[in-house]
Amino acid sequence: MTHSSLAQASQPQVSTAVRALQDRIFTLDSHIDIPWPDERNAFLDTPNRRVDLPKMQQGGMSAGCFVAYIGQGPTTAEAHAQAQAQCLAMLDAINQMQGSHNGITARVCPTVEQMLAAHAAGALVVVPAVENGYGMGDDPALLAQFKAKGARYVTLTHNGHNVLADAAIHRPSLGDKPQNHGGLSALGREAIAHMNRLGMVVDVSHASKLTMMQAAAVSRTPIVASHSCVRTLCDHPRNLDDEQLDALKDCGGVIQITAMPAFLKPKPDEGKRTANVADFVDHIDYVVQRLGPAYVGISSDFDGGGAIDGWENATQGVNLTAELMRRGYDESEIAAFWGGNFLRVLKKAEEVAEQTADVLV
Repeated sequence: MTHSSLAQASQPQVSTAVRALQDRIFTLDSHIDIPWPDERNAFLDTPNRRVDLPKMQQGGMSAGCFVAYIGQGPTTAEAHAQAQAQCLAMLDAINQMQGSHNGITARVCPTVEQMLAAHAAGALVVVPAVENGYGMGDDPALLAQFKAKGARYVTLTHNGHNVLADAAIHRPSLGDKPQNHGGLSALGREAIAHMNRLGMVVDVSHASKLTMMQAAAVSRTPIVASHSCVRTLCDHPRNLDDEQLDALKDCGGVIQITAMPAFLKPKPDEGKRTANVADFVDHIDYVVQRLGPAYVGISSDFDGGGAIDGWENATQGVNLTAELMRRGYDESEIAAFWGGNFLRVLKKAEEVAEQTADVLV
């Protein structure tokens, strides 16, 4: 069954109260991949895409962070130049996801104020981002170009170390040792300083524990794990353990739980690994119990591998809201999970950038 027909066949059956809450709050998915190089019109309901603007509208989604994802490759000058060009081209494609068509209006919004204004005006919000610092190669000046194209966060690494930092998953096929830098490299620290000055958030999903802990200590703004889960509940190297969660709270950051079955539930001895909305909310519960409700949010990693039973595409986010309500969370907490906590981090990054600009003038 295609994603589109699945959306039609599996529309969530939820109460009027749940649907009303979903429509009332600002709902942001902090990590969505875009198709590349096969660019599709985001205003069309495309069968083989889990997120497009019609699905977002149908599902009561307010906003999505759409990422320019660059897979890790060699750290040569030629490969860096190719990654830089692709990353800029992908950000251009994300910026084309705006305008009006078939009753849908979308806006690319680089600031929190613009995001909330667009939402109030009935427009869907598109937030560009970059997944993998490999996209800047070894030139921090590229970060200013990313920001000029609206990018609000940069994921320091992907699978495989780059010149900025060590990743949670190293790749011997690329010549990786278990650690190449012992966390952040000197260039990685310089890149974080640039991001702080630009108002871009440091994303530590995919980063090694040492990289993540050092980024939390070095960054002048709160950091985010844009698509990760809790390691105590599922022992996967991409997840954050309790010490990392505590460091995230100490810096005012947020972990965006993601709809990746491999990060949500341990692999069974037999059969296929599956996960559902209840498993997802278990991870939110854990973070709330350990850190409080201000440090956790929601991401799908749709079109990058994410999908769970009950949240298989952008039309079905209301099922998360239903489960959160069933567990007793109130509207303010659900609003915080669905976007408020993430917006707080973005806003703080904007404030620090403004303060830095004032000092430099």
